Amino acid sequence: MIMGILIMIKNESNTMPELPEVETMRRGILAIEGAKVTAAEKVRCQRKPIAISPNMSTIRRRMVGKKVKQVGRIGKRVVIQMENEDRLLFEPRMTGLVLVADPPSQEHVRFRLEFSRGEKEVLYWDRRGLGMIYLLNDQQYQQRFSLENLGPDALDVNGELLKNIFGKSKRAVKVALLDQKKVAGIGNLYASEILHVAAIHPAKRCDRITLKQWNLIAETTIRILQEAIVHEGSTLSDGTYRNTLNDPGGYQNMHRVYDKQGEFCPICMDTPITRIVQAQRSTFFCKSCQKRG
Repeated sequence: MIMGILIMIKNESNTMPELPEVETMRRGILAIEGAKVTAAEKVRCQRKPIAISPNMSTIRRRMVGKKVKQVGRIGKRVVIQMENEDRLLFEPRMTGLVLVADPPSQEHVRFRLEFSRGEKEVLYWDRRGLGMIYLLNDQQYQQRFSLENLGPDALDVNGELLKNIFGKSKRAVKVALLDQKKVAGIGNLYASEILHVAAIHPAKRCDRITLKQWNLIAETTIRILQEAIVHEGSTLSDGTYRNTLNDPGGYQNMHRVYDKQGEFCPICMDTPITRIVQAQRSTFFCKSCQKRG
């Protein structure tokens, strides 16, 4: 099962939740740092089962009675690092949530951790059952999340780094930014937002982007992702994404182009937002502000 999970890691989908939403989940459970795990439970669920690996008896043996050293994030995954350097990873994929209370529905709760501090617990909820939970030892973690398998975090990029990564590629820049092996954390929503603010056409080939433009893309990436984190991510029209207290995010109210086809561009104010499809995903942009030339 571990090998199957790790193969899927390399082919990770580029869907919600993205870096800001997962970072919000991480921050929402920071209170468990230093607490001892007292129980780990796979919750009985009549829905499609999620992938949990290794088996629960092994997870309990390796986690129960041990303290949480740190709560981190790697790309679009929440990482609970234990004092023995084992790491439990929550990979939400399309509809998964890491919660501390009030799940949207009881029938979609899949996993529960309980801790020694008062009534604290962490729940994993997943409506569609596409998410994954897996426990890796330190060696497995270091191997699978080396820079060969996962790119640098999107909050740590700069223009020179992006040019080195993408500068020789003939791929469209929007498609390239979704490649988690190149840069980790950017998905479909934020890629459209980033390129709009940076005034870069989403179909422009990477090898035709100048260092100055890569610098602007890097600066815009960090600014937009940080803004989205401050607003606790984006809850889209389906309402699936929620923070750890089951409240909606707020950044959807600040979207400039995503899912706004036909609305006027908020920058030039007179050009309707256009939707195109790239790599089977919707891209939204302004033809006036984001010229391809």
